[in-house]
Amino acid sequence: MGVYKKSLANAILFALEKTIDGYIRVEDFAYHHYRYHYGIPDLKKSSLSQALKRLREGGLIEQIKLKNDVLIKLTEAGKDLISNQFEEKHWDGKWRVVIFDIPEEKRIIRNLFRRNLKKWGFKHLQKSVWISKRNIFDKLESYINDLGIERWVVVMEVNRLTGHTIS
Repeated sequence: MGVYKKSLANAILFALEKTIDGYIRVEDFAYHHYRYHYGIPDLKKSSLSQALKRLREGGLIEQIKLKNDVLIKLTEAGKDLISNQFEEKHWDGKWRVVIFDIPEEKRIIRNLFRRNLKKWGFKHLQKSVWISKRNIFDKLESYINDLGIERWVVVMEVNRLTGHTIS
């Protein structure tokens, strides 16, 4: 799999992972891919078809055909693959701390963000303060920007913590 194809496949997987209900209309992704993932140069339908076929054959996505639409959904294997891409083999000694104050009118995004923090191994330290040993700073920063919540979220990498036991 070439670099472009691999990045397109990753873009599809990450776009699915970011959705609230876990589904994307193929037509939406084909024509509005920039809304799901930045950095995909002019998307060709044939490249999208090949990437979707490889992901489906690999058991990473499921394709659902409706009357006039085709939906794609991330499978458990796809979710595991995304999650495992960010597993840390050895702790680098730094804590990742996330502090957020996302407004009530963005509740759906706030709940999605909180759910993904849990899924990515973050522990709840205090109200709207989460902490993790996992080195996913860049992924987290990109995710925050994609959600458009950067003005309400602070992410820090710190060497020391005092006064708390993390379970």
